[in-house]
Amino acid sequence: MKSIGLWQEGDWIAAIAVLVLAIFLTVGAKVAIQKEPEFAGHPKGLYMLFFAEMWERFSYYGMRALLIFYLTKHWLFADDKANLIYGAYTSLVYITPVLGGYIADRYLGQRKAVLFGGLLLAVGHSLMAVEGTGGQQDATINVFWAALAFIIVGSGFLKANISVMVGQLYKLTDIRRDGAYTVFYMGINVGAAIGTILVGYLGETIGWGYGFGLAGIGMLAGLVVFVLGKRVLNGAGEAPRPLSRNKEMTLYAVGLAAVAVCWALVQYQDVIQGLLIVSGVSLLGYVLYESFKLEKEPRERMFAILFLISLNPLFWGLFEQAGGSMNLFTDRFVDRAGVPASIFQSINPILIMILAPLFAGLWVTLGRRRAEPSAPAKFGLALAQMGLANLVLVWGAEAYGVAAMTPVIMVFAYYLFATTAELCLSPVGLSAMNRLAPKFLASLIMGAWFYMTAVGNFVAGKIGEATGGHDGEMSKQGLLDVYELFGWISIGVAVVVLALSPIVKRWMHLDTLGQDEDLAGRAELAENQGPGMFPQAETVPSGPRKG
Repeated sequence: MKSIGLWQEGDWIAAIAVLVLAIFLTVGAKVAIQKEPEFAGHPKGLYMLFFAEMWERFSYYGMRALLIFYLTKHWLFADDKANLIYGAYTSLVYITPVLGGYIADRYLGQRKAVLFGGLLLAVGHSLMAVEGTGGQQDATINVFWAALAFIIVGSGFLKANISVMVGQLYKLTDIRRDGAYTVFYMGINVGAAIGTILVGYLGETIGWGYGFGLAGIGMLAGLVVFVLGKRVLNGAGEAPRPLSRNKEMTLYAVGLAAVAVCWALVQYQDVIQGLLIVSGVSLLGYVLYESFKLEKEPRERMFAILFLISLNPLFWGLFEQAGGSMNLFTDRFVDRAGVPASIFQSINPILIMILAPLFAGLWVTLGRRRAEPSAPAKFGLALAQMGLANLVLVWGAEAYGVAAMTPVIMVFAYYLFATTAELCLSPVGLSAMNRLAPKFLASLIMGAWFYMTAVGNFVAGKIGEATGGHDGEMSKQGLLDVYELFGWISIGVAVVVLALSPIVKRWMHLDTLGQDEDLAGRAELAENQGPGMFPQAETVPSGPRKG
């Protein structure tokens, strides 16, 4: 333990994170010990879910911040291969909630699905702490693949289902629902920010096992909170019908079999690519088949949905460079003043907590003035800002000289534009999918949204692979060239999207949308990539605004 007089910036950041975590835990303890069924106007079950999700995001994002460094520095993968593995892993994390959500809705119920997912995650994060000697010839690498597989499937059972339980604590007409998801959203981003800082700090300054071990402890803490807090859920998340013991065990066996499948898939990225292409074409074909059976207005709404969904791979392909090639760039080519590179992954969740209320207020204000951009226009703005994030980084790095270390302010500028882009696309997209899809296709369309997000994460791996050049090793100029190319591509696509947005908005037929839809996008707000507290869509001329 070094003297406080020798602390560097990274040490102070970690200490502040510990202090913030202590404050949240103190408040949590106060809520837990009080006898009243509510705290600050909300049921205690909300705060239990808040802390369970906070710890889960703590472990997931902490591990994510270290993953690319673990791949390159410990397992000694080349930069291009490490980025591809990272992309394959994150894409599978977005696909497995389809399985976990289906099993929970039809059989297990959300509570047991979350508990099972939490157990798988605790195993996965614990296995990440098993380092071995390093290098790809070390047999311990199979434990690493197993760890990723457990985390992938565990996320699938937990990620969407815990947010559904938040809504189940309230009646559909309860005006507190907006505030409840605001509180829950804070847990997501607090966990992501603090976990990134503390896990990244320990992993990079003391040892990989310490960082990943802390992530595992965080997940176990979330499990304990969830198990002990069962009584305050008031029946939320229970199975839709009685389930026999044999069937329940069979479902858990299906989950474990999925772990084995993911253990193989994450090692063979080309197989994932092939599966994404085949299943994507099949999904598109089925959606079009169902669309052409609809009447004119719902059919055109489906066309609008497909237009918006088609933009996901490009956006998330660029955005998800954050944990891959951008992480490596920050580590090797930025003047960080001694701050571990992984800590910079906390900038995004911190900015989301600061900016999301401002964006929510902005959409409300513009909506009242009939000046709120349409959903497709917001997507165009998101792509433009994501492209600008790339170009600002490139221009800044080149202005200071490629041979010199890039000032850290350029990293902050990159994440600022990436975060404002995210806030223009992610919550808006969730809201649009929920509002526009016919009720009998609502789950399929939401699944398609996350599926294309998974494709975007795999695309991120391919883009990150390209930054490795021909020999697999990233160079600063090589990365800047790739970022500049895709920055201009993103801006070019944004111009096209903005030009087409009036047509796509007409396809949405907002003036004839029914007024009985559920509040848009709330059931899916389980991820810091979907952080909109009050998902705002376009103003509907006939009838009150929702959310």
